[in-house]
Formats: sequence, structure tokens, C-alpha cells
Amino acid sequence: MRKRHVGMGLVVVLVAAFAGTSFAVDMGVITGSDKGTYYQFGLNMQRLVKQSDIDLGVYTSKGSVENVYAVYQRPRTQLGIVQSDVLAFVARVQTDPVLKRIAKKIKMVFPLYNEEIHLLGRRGITDFDDLTGRRVAIGREGSGTYLTARLLFKVSEVEPKEMVLIDTDEALVELKAGRIDAMFYVVGYPAKLFVEGVTEADGLALIPIFNKSITEFYPVVQIPAKTYAWQPNPVDTVAVKSVLVSYDFRRLDCDYVGRFAQIVATNLDWLKKNGHPKWQAVDLEYPLKGWEQYDCVKKYLGKGVAAPAKPKGSINPVMDAIKEILGE
Repeated sequence: MRKRHVGMGLVVVLVAAFAGTSFAVDMGVITGSDKGTYYQFGLNMQRLVKQSDIDLGVYTSKGSVENVYAVYQRPRTQLGIVQSDVLAFVARVQTDPVLKRIAKKIKMVFPLYNEEIHLLGRRGITDFDDLTGRRVAIGREGSGTYLTARLLFKVSEVEPKEMVLIDTDEALVELKAGRIDAMFYVVGYPAKLFVEGVTEADGLALIPIFNKSITEFYPVVQIPAKTYAWQPNPVDTVAVKSVLVSYDFRRLDCDYVGRFAQIVATNLDWLKKNGHPKWQAVDLEYPLKGWEQYDCVKKYLGKGVAAPAKPKGSINPVMDAIKEILGE
């Protein structure tokens, strides 16, 4: 009898100790380089959801294709940020059975912001078409920058002498040393790498992109003057949309992602005030063609959950270029 009372007493003590205690949910988002806008967005969301007992790990990566794989198979990595044309790439894959399976279940959580295509080169290069016959860094294979650069060359039929497959940090070093002529970096301005790593003395400039074949399929945008201290004038370029995605999880992860999305949606003004400047350009209701918002997100946002729409193929040179890269 005495043992029973001791046991009951222990239960009471434990209940009292944990009363009012909340248990944090472990989640993760895979982003990009620690100098890129994806990573800064991840840190901003981490700070926001911490107040709601969500411990959000923010992970760096080598690019958008790695991020697609990560949300599919990496533990506690329910979220990833990718480029919209990488989503199109995944949706069109026929030769890789794993990507084909992933493509059926990758879902949009929110559209985010336009990522400007930064083309940085020596000042003697006047525009995108002037890359013909030059050595150009296009990002590490598998990165979003790599895929977009390949698509731009295919669509425009501009042929560089060599497409150099190195990451953006290394590309900037090579560009400063004069061993390459230009480099691509798909990132929302201001890019931390260019803010901290480029000065007027380097003799570099942002190169405009107004090739007609490209501007037919990518939205035309402008990087404002003095976005970077060494950039005196506005620069015309094109952009891709960045997207927060998840895999079509069920059970707990479905609710975790839905709850996370609800927090972000109801606190967008806080993110715009306290986060990276690119939050100012975020429209969570932007209609991203061919992609269905995750039904777990819709449920938490109070939207009607309809049957998922099938992505509609788009017949245009960008899609043809994707197929050519894949060897289809």
C-alpha cells in the first residue's frame, strides 16, 4: 500500500513539473549558400516560428536540385526553397525514376519572390549576347543557377567558349583573377556575395540581359541603381520565381507544415518589417502556373481543399531546352 502511495506521489510530482510546459516541434528548411537570399529567408522564418515552439533548422545546400531531393528523403527537412524553373525541370523528368516519383508529390507551400539573374562580368562585356566565345561560370552542376544558365544559352542560341562548372564563391575569385570572363548567380538582390565581395576597384559590372528570345519566356525586371555600391546605374535583366515547397507528407508532418504555413501567412507583415528586404516583394497568393498548393497548407489557411490539379505542360522553347538537357 505504501509503495502505491509513493508511486502516485511520483506521478503527481511529474505532472506538476511538466504542467504548462510546451514541447517544441523539430522542423527543417533547406536553402542555399550562406551568402544567398534563401538562407537569409530561412533564418528569418526560424526566428519567427521559434516564438510558436517550432525549432526550425536552417540548412545550407549546393542548390535547388539538391533541395528537391532533401525534402523527399532527408529526416526532419520538411521544407525547401527552389526556383520555379527547377520545378518545371523536375516535373518534366522522364529518365530518372526517383525524380519522376518526387515530381508527382512535390507541393508548393508558398510562392516567394522574384530572383534576379545576376550576370557579373568584366566591364568590356556589353550584354548577354556578348558572351559568345567567352568563358562563363554557370554554377555547380545541380544548382538552380546551373540549370537557369543552361536554359538561357539554349533558348538564346548564344554559345560561350566554355561553361565553367564551379560554385559562385569560387567563380567570383576566378572572375577577379581574370581566368573567366563572366559568372551567373540567380539570387534575389541584394546578394550578400556581391555586397561584401565586390568593390569598384575590381573593375566588374552587372551585364544586362535583354535578348528577345529570353525575355519572351522570363519576366523582365530591373536591378535598381546603387543596389550595390559599385553599381551606378539600373540594370535590366530577367528573373525566376522562388518557391517554398514540401513533399506530400501525411500524418504529423502534414500538420507541422500546415501550422508552419499558418504562422508565416499571419505574420507576413512582421517578416516584411524585420526580415530580408526581399520579403517586401513576397505575394503569398501569386498564382504559380501548373503547381497546386499543398492541401495541408490550404487546410490551415482556411481554404477549400479541392482535388489536386495535374500540372499542365507548356510547349515553348524553355521546355524544349529542358528536354534537350535531359536527353529526351
